[in-house]
Amino acid sequence: MQRPETKPEPEPEPDPSLFAWFARAAERGNPYAQFNLALLYKNGDGVRRDDGLACLWLARAARQHLAFAQNHLGSMYSQGRGVAQSHSLAAYWFGLAAEQGDASAQQNLGDLYRKGRGVSRQPDQAVAWYYKAAEQDLASAQRLLGECYLNGEGVAVNHALAMAWFRKAAVLEDAAAEVELGLMYRRGQGTAAEASGRSGGEAEALHWFRRAAGRGHPAAQRLLGLACLEGVAGCDPQGAYTWLQCAARQGDAEAQFTLGQMLAGGQGGTGHCDEVRALAWTTRAAEQGHVLAQYNLGNMYAHGRGVPRDPARALHWYRMAAEQGAPNAQFTLGVMYAHGQGVRRDETAAVGWYRRAAEQGDASAQNNLGVMYANGQGVRQDDALAVHWYGLAAEQGHALAQYNLGGMYNSGRGVERDTVRSYMWMLLAADAGDPAASANKAIVARRLSPQQIDSAVDMQRAWRRARTVESPERRAA
Repeated sequence: MQRPETKPEPEPEPDPSLFAWFARAAERGNPYAQFNLALLYKNGDGVRRDDGLACLWLARAARQHLAFAQNHLGSMYSQGRGVAQSHSLAAYWFGLAAEQGDASAQQNLGDLYRKGRGVSRQPDQAVAWYYKAAEQDLASAQRLLGECYLNGEGVAVNHALAMAWFRKAAVLEDAAAEVELGLMYRRGQGTAAEASGRSGGEAEALHWFRRAAGRGHPAAQRLLGLACLEGVAGCDPQGAYTWLQCAARQGDAEAQFTLGQMLAGGQGGTGHCDEVRALAWTTRAAEQGHVLAQYNLGNMYAHGRGVPRDPARALHWYRMAAEQGAPNAQFTLGVMYAHGQGVRRDETAAVGWYRRAAEQGDASAQNNLGVMYANGQGVRQDDALAVHWYGLAAEQGHALAQYNLGGMYNSGRGVERDTVRSYMWMLLAADAGDPAASANKAIVARRLSPQQIDSAVDMQRAWRRARTVESPERRAA
């Protein structure tokens, strides 16, 4: 049967008589009317929104010991709405309401003690107030209490109790608690699996993730999407894109970043590579401060993927990631400054960025910093420091650094000349794929006796036995 088109029901008009009634009763000193009048001003319900007037009426009701007015007034001070922000005054009003048994105020006061805002940081006091609120079945307080037991904040770590409180909150349909519960099952915390040292229950974890995702929780949607992407049993691989898109649209930066990667590679049911949409999602994640998204966005501008090539924009995003401590971005910035890519050439700045990455253990940056010291570029020439940085990178299996270090031993620069050790590093570099080492190791070998060559080979084997040599992901330009 076909149905005729119907017009939507009109929104009900605000009742001016209700505002007038509350206003009259509030003026007579009725605390409940004062509180309700404050809510009308706070929410702009039937009257122009005015946080200042909302605070005025909340204060009048709060001074008459109305607990929920005291709690609301504390929130206004905490947020700086209608009044100057003051965590100490927020704590004062939350405290009065909490002592009267208001569960929301008890949780809010616990938050202040947990973070040390307006009061001295006392995690044990936070737990005590969370417990009072949790006993009144406030789901968010139960979840926060579970977090304290999970992380050992104000109480000893107790995974069983953490799981118990998360479960109580989950029963009350707290989506964030359902996510925490799923993560505990995945890690095997608070379960029989933890006692036996085994990993957790993925099926049970997915159950809780699905419940939270169905309520629109972005982290749960992202976790489900990642499980689908990874091919976890019980997940539809084609569902990865759908769940990640749900989370990404809600502003989940990790989901936005992953979605960008999927679209760039045509993975997880996207069907094909779409660099333009990959750029859009990566940009949204980068603008939220996601460091890997910032680095990837720099790569996209640097290489013209999904956008015209723009070295200056690439530099901007590499710098954003580098300032957050990303060593790969710091190394890349060093290369750009060293070669004048998207920025005026500045070898001193290049050294600074190489050093920041090198001190975090980035082998490519260590090698390039060694080059700068060896050549006196952007820094005073110092062969000993060149050897130092080459050595750190070479020990990580960086082929070019191994070749450079071999050259320093061969010529006796910054280190006592040792042709046998030079040959050993040349062998390692050649095996790791360095073409210059492959060409030059024969030249070094001509100056060695068969016994010395055997000694270098033995040193090479010993080095391999002691370490896992990995091919470097990138080489200096």
